[in-house]
Amino acid sequence: MNLANQMQHVPRRPRGVLIAVMLLGSLLLAGLLAFQAQRTFLHHRATAERVLRDYARLAASRFALRTGANLYYMAAWPPMEALLHTQAGALGAALPRPERLAPGLKPYAAAVLKLARYTFRLDLATGRLETSGGAPSAAERAWLRDTLPAHARTVYQPMEHLAVIVARVAGVPHAVMYTGKDQAGALRTLVGVDVDPKAFEPFYTMGAEKQPLLPRPLTGGVVFDSLMSVVVTSADGTKLYHSPVQYAATFSARDTVEAMMGAMQVAVALRPELASKLVIGGLPRSRLPLLLGALGVTAGLIVTALVQLRREYELARLRTDFVSGVSHELRTPLAQIRMFSETLLLGRVRSEEEGRRSLEIIDQEARRLTHLVENLLHFSRSERQVTRLSPARAPLAPLVLEALEGFAPLAGARGVTLRTQLAEGVVAPVDAEAFRQMLLNLLDNAVKYGPPAQVVTVGLAAGEQRARIWVDDEGPGIPPADRERVWDRFWRLERDRGSAVAGTGIGLAVVRELVALHGGRAWVEDPQPRAAANGGSGVRFVIELPLEPPAERAPSGSPRVPA
Repeated sequence: MNLANQMQHVPRRPRGVLIAVMLLGSLLLAGLLAFQAQRTFLHHRATAERVLRDYARLAASRFALRTGANLYYMAAWPPMEALLHTQAGALGAALPRPERLAPGLKPYAAAVLKLARYTFRLDLATGRLETSGGAPSAAERAWLRDTLPAHARTVYQPMEHLAVIVARVAGVPHAVMYTGKDQAGALRTLVGVDVDPKAFEPFYTMGAEKQPLLPRPLTGGVVFDSLMSVVVTSADGTKLYHSPVQYAATFSARDTVEAMMGAMQVAVALRPELASKLVIGGLPRSRLPLLLGALGVTAGLIVTALVQLRREYELARLRTDFVSGVSHELRTPLAQIRMFSETLLLGRVRSEEEGRRSLEIIDQEARRLTHLVENLLHFSRSERQVTRLSPARAPLAPLVLEALEGFAPLAGARGVTLRTQLAEGVVAPVDAEAFRQMLLNLLDNAVKYGPPAQVVTVGLAAGEQRARIWVDDEGPGIPPADRERVWDRFWRLERDRGSAVAGTGIGLAVVRELVALHGGRAWVEDPQPRAAANGGSGVRFVIELPLEPPAERAPSGSPRVPA
């Protein structure tokens, strides 16, 4: 088994599968890390939000306690104490009007009585209700008779001597403050004042500076209205008060003023914009866009690596085919040279004509080897990026004829006829050796893949500051979809891979690279209409070279090294 066959049987795929699995494992690991990071963020976020809701509950609790204390000591107890001092609790005593209770009270307590509707006295034993001041409606009187006894039994605390009821009666909100008169250890009489609940509004925020809802070190001295919003409603849902600015209920909580002071419902909402200041280190921010972006980049890099890996394997396969093709092309002419040289050395030639034929074959195969080695040398220099050209102005027609003369023995071996259509006087700056190599590669390609005894035509023309050289053959042609890929290294048409035609897959790649180094271009097109021999459609390979070197290129005579 030769070296080429050994290389073809090297087991490369398992290693590639392992690398692919490792890359996919890396993507899975990156996905797991991103998922864990997002879970950690969600956990931290949930913890921070729980802390903020706890702060809201603390604020609501403090607000309810402060409101209850303010209503007890500043809004309700002073009028009740003044009412008791008038002996209003004694049955048969005169019942003062609300405004009669204001003298001697603090301004904030007197302000409550300005919104009072009437005073009342209820005999719990008989149910007799007396009022002074405004006259309550029949519905209000019935509500007082029904509600006060039950409230006094269940909510009123004799030790505190005070209770407040806040409710809507017949569509009108009422705040009833009352106290009781004991007789023989039991409540006998209830006296109190009915006021508009608006009278309580000043007491919801009273003392906010001295009794903040959240600790000052936590809020940093932020004023109440900028930190949170509050809504106060009665037990039946009637809105009694709301702070001027209302914030979204993202972090909110509810609490209740003690039942003795009206059982109002308190709702507190922290300002979302300041929520991060209440959490040490700030409110965790989502890294999901960054994580998704990083995961996407990782996936993209891994996909690129897999594609590159696939290309590397394809390149390795092509290189194996290249070595196989080179080995085959070297072995055939070497075998021929060795065989005919041994025939001459051993004197086995039967005639002078047979001896000359042997020498011609040796010369022909030596030329083929020279051509192949030149391609390999150029390919090696190209791989190392050390290709250098020395262009000089020269007529192209003589260079074409010289290349045809050198290639004639190889063409004659297959019975190929070479024809020319050369325009005289076409002069262009070219590297003579590179130009010869380009033309020989095109001729070799035409002869190798075309039928025996075909006609290969080489043309030369000039126009639009360009020299145009073409080679027509009578072979099977090249499908339009493959006409660009034939210039790639190691690439061969599918129909030629399994054929007996040997090839390295670098000849046309060498042509395009040399043409590019001259500042020209190369392509494949259909030949001009003519009778194609042997049933083939034929193909035309064209190269164009500039007639003058571009100004931005290297100075004349200096070596050109591709980037």
